[in-house]
Amino acid sequence: MPQTVLLAEDDRAIRHALERALTLEGYDVTAVADGVEALAQAHRTPPDVLVLDVMMPGIDGLQVCRALRAEGDRTPILMLTALVETADRIAGLDAGADDYVVKPFDVEEVFARLRALLRRTSPVPAAAGGSGGTTDPGRADVRISDRQLEAAGLRMDLQARRAWRGRRELELTRTEFELLELLVRNAAIVLDHSTIYDRIWGYDFGPGSKNLAVYVGYLRRKLDEPGAPQLIHTVRGVGYVLRED
Repeated sequence: MPQTVLLAEDDRAIRHALERALTLEGYDVTAVADGVEALAQAHRTPPDVLVLDVMMPGIDGLQVCRALRAEGDRTPILMLTALVETADRIAGLDAGADDYVVKPFDVEEVFARLRALLRRTSPVPAAAGGSGGTTDPGRADVRISDRQLEAAGLRMDLQARRAWRGRRELELTRTEFELLELLVRNAAIVLDHSTIYDRIWGYDFGPGSKNLAVYVGYLRRKLDEPGAPQLIHTVRGVGYVLRED
């Protein structure tokens, strides 16, 4: 069965062009013109992924995103935005969006980001070592089981998609959760930018992209605690590593 996309875009030309492109790519697309219609359609027939324009009359894309997340809906959401400032991107992440594409965009980039979001809706494969839990001898003290992942004072429930630092639960978007999982699984190992882009987004956006830096910065703000060691470290010119110094 084709995967279903709910597209909300008030610009008719963009909406029709993107609807046609997604349909030709093999998606089953429902296209609407505003946030009210998007919410109604999402409630009637929940899609596999949503593509929401940020700037729509009435209920905008951010409000749609907040409403769905408040209802406990974890459907992946890709935002379309003409707003390029970091603060605007953070507002989208705060609202619960998983990723964004800046207008004007290349449709191939939209396809790549959708593929990455949809891959993350699949169940996380069980780690080698069984359900009893093991420590990976090739890395830092990383405890892995079918459901739990622990390292550097972090604990992740992979099935419930919840994470904690100590006793404090972290409120993470889907992309933040996937990024943290990748770093925890590879604790004390430096991951280069290309590897992270490939594993999280399925596409390397090149050295000029600030997408990864934005997500790392936002994740750090949620992880860091006064008086506690920083967990995510930048290795200049290479990438990032999770370790408890």
